[in-house]
Amino acid sequence: MAQPTIEWKSLLWLPIIVGIGIGDGTLVKTPPEGSPASIYDFRMKTIDGDSISLRAYEGTVLLVVNVASECGYTPQYASLEALDRKYAPRGLKVLGFPANNFGGQEPGTDAEIKEFCTMNFGVSFDLFSKISVKGEDKHPLYIFLTSEETNPGFAGEIQWNFQKFLVNRQGTVVGRFASAVDPLSPELVSVIERALAEE
Repeated sequence: MAQPTIEWKSLLWLPIIVGIGIGDGTLVKTPPEGSPASIYDFRMKTIDGDSISLRAYEGTVLLVVNVASECGYTPQYASLEALDRKYAPRGLKVLGFPANNFGGQEPGTDAEIKEFCTMNFGVSFDLFSKISVKGEDKHPLYIFLTSEETNPGFAGEIQWNFQKFLVNRQGTVVGRFASAVDPLSPELVSVIERALAEE
């Protein structure tokens, strides 16, 4: 019996995942009934204390990152800032979500985090109020991002600081990258370029 063939072009836009332990047996919270159906359905508090709907980012490409100030990957703040500045004119926005879930590496207040990021890395991309990205108090946004029901292609618990989700202009997650993947690395930039090229 002849084997079915797959045209290579059809594989170009399959979701990309790099360095993530999917299916590692880790229990991931299931979104409750009536939970948001899209990343745009969330309201978040900014680092300055303002409330903003993520629908404000509809039509842009988003890089969603859980960040920390005392991590070995903290220098990636510089790469995230460079990425945001380079690609913002084409429709990319970096969204940083400070979290203290790993090794107590984000102990500061929102004001302290903002000052640290501004003084040390010149961060101007969008930072949000500190949240939890893992555990019993996991923020609903990260329940949405890590649950099999709402993000089947990229589900799985956050493993460490500076894990990255790439969201296309339609609000679909199209890539997830491990902490060690620098924001300016070719493997991440190439996926950003493809997402930006989509209408």
